[in-house]
Amino acid sequence: MSSTITPTTSTATTSAAATTANSLITSTGIGSGLDIGSIVSELTSSFGAAQTNELQSQETTLDNQVSAYGTFTSALDTLQSSLSALEDPSQLAGFDATVADKSVASATASSDAVAGQFTLLVNNLATPATLTSAPISGTDSTVGTGTLTITVGGASTNITIDSTNDTLSGVAAAINSASDNPGVAASVITTSDGSRLVLSGTTTGAANTVTVTPSSGLSALTFTTTAASDAHFSINGYPATSASNQVTGAISGVTLNLLGASAADTPTTVTITPDTSTAQTNINTFVTALNGVISSIQSLTGYNATTQTAGALNGDPTLEGFQNQLENILDTITTGGASGINSLSDLGITADVNGSYDTSAQTLTNALTSSLTGVANLLGGTNGIATQLDTLITGYTEPGGLLATINQGLQTGLTNVATQQTALNAELATYSATLTQQYNAMDSAVAALKETQSYLTAQFNASAASSSSSTNSSLSSGTTST
Repeated sequence: MSSTITPTTSTATTSAAATTANSLITSTGIGSGLDIGSIVSELTSSFGAAQTNELQSQETTLDNQVSAYGTFTSALDTLQSSLSALEDPSQLAGFDATVADKSVASATASSDAVAGQFTLLVNNLATPATLTSAPISGTDSTVGTGTLTITVGGASTNITIDSTNDTLSGVAAAINSASDNPGVAASVITTSDGSRLVLSGTTTGAANTVTVTPSSGLSALTFTTTAASDAHFSINGYPATSASNQVTGAISGVTLNLLGASAADTPTTVTITPDTSTAQTNINTFVTALNGVISSIQSLTGYNATTQTAGALNGDPTLEGFQNQLENILDTITTGGASGINSLSDLGITADVNGSYDTSAQTLTNALTSSLTGVANLLGGTNGIATQLDTLITGYTEPGGLLATINQGLQTGLTNVATQQTALNAELATYSATLTQQYNAMDSAVAALKETQSYLTAQFNASAASSSSSTNSSLSSGTTST
């Protein structure tokens, strides 16, 4: 005897259950029990590992090179900023000027000065013209109305006086505020006999005479004039004059600021001496910046045997080329100079065994003292060491220069790496999605099989139990069949 067992669950129901299971499975498989998320993640990572590592390596290398070139550029900028004080010989070669009697004059010297001593005797200072009016009873007393014509040298202006400004203080204010004031300052002084309007020329010198012509309505304003005068003085006993108390040209490269008349027939001494302090400071700053560049090159291109690591620009031809040109300039030797200062070693600047430069303070001081001009000519001027270095650095650091071009190439490389990484990420996302779909489909199938297995197991168990019950019933009733 045979029997057919038909499941109560239809094919459509099974399919729907599988679909539902598939939609729920996102990490741990319901049917298989597998950790699908971890499996897919590991497979995806393994699939893209080689390309990911390569792109990360490229990015790290490019980033290190960008940073390294930035360090080198910064060192070049520091060196270049130290060169301006050395390129112009007039800035480097300086002199001090001192006056023994500081009540008579002060002095400053330019690079055109010549060391030496001179005698100075000041007879009188240059003065401006001064006009003082006759006294008026008070500053608020009216002086009439009309026009004041004020002339200084060849320039003149008309000041209108009316009822709004017809007092001494009003006249002074009108003169001082005039947009075309020719060069006078007006004030009011008050003494025991009344108030007076005082006009002072703003420029000294006999040529800067001041005249005031009042119209008939201002006849109360009459002036007493003290004429302007030139300064009279003598240098080494030779007389000279100046319209200004600031005298240039009397001593080569020296500006004298006359402050007061000398005591009768008692000249003072003006001493011109080389000023080496500024030059020494500027040269030491240059050497420090130079060593900064050299140290930067050595660090970026070198190899550390202890750590077995190479610099980010190890073997880089750009830095090697710069270093060669730098050394050629620093080794410059001039000839034909009477000063005897023909190279950096004459300034006490020499390279040590590590390639850095040391400075002998005594040698530098001696060079600056013996011939400040010689030092300036070696470092500055058209073919000076500082000038050559400035030109060299500019070629590397200027916009569109070599370093800018290199940096642009590195940035382009980083952009390309980022583009490739984006494409790889998209590829890995697609790969991960495909794997997830496949594993979920497998898990759904397993879940459906397990469901069918459970159903069949239950049906078989129920059929077996029913058959056993029927046999027992027949035996108990005494019924038999043949």
